[in-house]
Amino acid sequence: MKKSLFQLPILLLIAAATSSCSKDETTDSSEIDRNRYVGTYINIVRANYSDSYTTAQELEHAVASFTANPTESGLNACKNAWIAARAPYGQTEAFRFYGGPIDDEDGPEGLLNAWPMDEAFIDYVQGSPASGIINDPVNYPQISKEVLEQLNESISETSIFTGYHAIEFLLWGQDLSASGPGNRPYTDFLTGVSATAPNGDRRCQYLQAVTELLLDNLNDVKSQWDDNQGYPKTFLMGGTLDCLNKIFTSIGELSKGELAGERMIVAVDSEDQENEHSCFSDNTVADIRMNYQGIKNLLLGSYTSSDGTVTNGYSLIELGLKYQPEATKKVTESITACDAAIAAIPSPFDQAILYNQNEILTAADELKKLSDYCTELGFRLGAYN
Repeated sequence: MKKSLFQLPILLLIAAATSSCSKDETTDSSEIDRNRYVGTYINIVRANYSDSYTTAQELEHAVASFTANPTESGLNACKNAWIAARAPYGQTEAFRFYGGPIDDEDGPEGLLNAWPMDEAFIDYVQGSPASGIINDPVNYPQISKEVLEQLNESISETSIFTGYHAIEFLLWGQDLSASGPGNRPYTDFLTGVSATAPNGDRRCQYLQAVTELLLDNLNDVKSQWDDNQGYPKTFLMGGTLDCLNKIFTSIGELSKGELAGERMIVAVDSEDQENEHSCFSDNTVADIRMNYQGIKNLLLGSYTSSDGTVTNGYSLIELGLKYQPEATKKVTESITACDAAIAAIPSPFDQAILYNQNEILTAADELKKLSDYCTELGFRLGAYN
């Protein structure tokens, strides 16, 4: 197992930021420990986005090979690469909700992971064989990264043309099965007598363009975090208590509002697979687990990359146990409860929202409790003062 420790430039950057804070804050006995945790956080963010970018590169390589010569094995390779790429990206969701590079006013989050999507904007669907811009060369003669970016969410909230889920739909097609994911044939990407759908060449062009755009947007976020004079400098500008405020806000918003609420409870209430996160590939339960893992990474101060490299350091739990042990104990007990509840959600999610609602709602309830306990810990550590 490879291990990544603190990077010296980050420690120097934190020290410089600390020296500009008020005297009261710099003489606080907990400031050194807050510095240590914030350093861990930045290193985890960097490792996680780097992992997301690397696995997206592997997806792009698989797509390039497949579109050059569409085969069944090539399509399966693309699917496997997409699933592998989703695991690290799902964990980066824990870095949202405070206006960082991923979701500030110029952030690419909506280009990367927007959902739910109306797939009929992209390609044919059941009952509408000519839908989507792939099948409309008159109005959309060119399929390019620029065209897709301009179209994304321009018609409605569900007019999603870019990101992981657009790629997912192109690879799997609609999920019309109760027992498995979508089953788009590789022959959809062919032309001539072997093709099972018209415009196979345009389908290849779309898949290439949308995957390259995904890589561009991931690189943009990754680069902003990698540059010590870029976003990390901004992140540290308000001092370590402000950093903790952002981190606790992100954990709370993801665990309660986004994951428990939008991604789990809404799907159960509607009993509609269109409200599940990865509805074409049946990867939604894995998405939920990876979103939760992203929260755990920040609490436990450790991230394991796809290649086994471990990035770790001083954890939020260690910080809490040192200064607010009672509040921290609630968090650690809640983590144990969430572990069990989320593990109990069966796949596929589109069937679980019909027949295993109690398991999903129990997990959602535990995630909401975790959010509340983390918020309480944040208050006690001074993050919301």
